Amino acid sequence: MNIIIIEDEFRAAKSLQSLISDLKPDSKILGVYDSIETSIEGLKELQPDLIFMDIHLSDGLSFEIFKSVDISCPIVFCTAFDQYMLDAFKSKGVDYVLKPFSREDISEALRKVDELKKFFRKHDLPDLELLIRKINPPSGKSSFLVFKNQKYATIPTEEVAYFYIQNEMTHLVTFTKEQFPLTQPLGQVAEQVSDKQFFRINRQYLVNFKAIKEMEHYFQRKILVKLTIETPEKLLINKEKTHSFFTWLEDR
Repeated sequence: MNIIIIEDEFRAAKSLQSLISDLKPDSKILGVYDSIETSIEGLKELQPDLIFMDIHLSDGLSFEIFKSVDISCPIVFCTAFDQYMLDAFKSKGVDYVLKPFSREDISEALRKVDELKKFFRKHDLPDLELLIRKINPPSGKSSFLVFKNQKYATIPTEEVAYFYIQNEMTHLVTFTKEQFPLTQPLGQVAEQVSDKQFFRINRQYLVNFKAIKEMEHYFQRKILVKLTIETPEKLLINKEKTHSFFTWLEDR
């Protein structure tokens, strides 16, 4: 197996090389790159079977690499940040390893890649996205990085009661009624969180299932949704979306 490592931390890169050589002695490290620029140049020349890729590189996020080169092999993402998980699985990721990683983490990642190969040989299906969902289905973004009062903080997604738009900006509201502005548009947030846990009831609000207290019929066949905490406006679902909303409520 031919492998490329994209990692800008010297220690992490050396540790990966050592673990891969130990766990997969028949593998070959084709190259180690520490930036978007050098990775693009390397991938234009090489055809690896697997890539171990950090996300935060010296010149930006590694997702920029995909805009310049076509990568067809599976990728194991190794990073200290958990907020990019959904983006990673959309980018041919077969595993998401958080730093500091252990021997067991890398061994498990390599095992998943072996399962990938066996699956293709057995079923002859060139659908990598299908296989990724089979091996390691993403569960949605686990936390959000927020900034308020000159301080950064990480809010676990499970603590978010709802997201909403105010003055064209997305806001996050926790079950303890704390509120934080976000830089992402609400549509992007909806794609990042689990669609089992959150439902976009209208253009303004994305709500957590656990925050829903009760519902009642409203004028013009709309549904009024009441949460366990107050919202700036009434939460109304139009009649066209009522069926999908109740289906979502039942699909637990």
